[in-house]
Amino acid sequence: MGDHGRDAELALEERMIRRMHLLVDLTTAVIAQDPRITLDEAWAHVLALKRAVLAMFPDKEAVFDLIYTPRFSRLLAERFGAN
Repeated sequence: MGDHGRDAELALEERMIRRMHLLVDLTTAVIAQDPRITLDEAWAHVLALKRAVLAMFPDKEAVFDLIYTPRFSRLLAERFGAN
C-alpha cells in the first residue's frame, strides 16, 4: 500500500473517531438533559450507542466496556440515583 492508501485509511479512521465522539456526546446530552427520559430508556440509548460504535470498530468491545460503560454508569447513577 502506498502513502496515498495509508493517508486515506487514516482519514477514514479519523472521521469514524469524530463520529463516535459525536455519538457519545449526543447520548450523554440526551441522558443528562431530557427530563422525561426513564432509566430503562437511558440504558437503551447506551446500548444503541454501543451497537453503533461496534459497527464502526468491531474489535473494540473491550475498549468500549473499559472506557464508556463506567462513564455512562456514573452518569446514570448521578441522574437516577441508581446503578
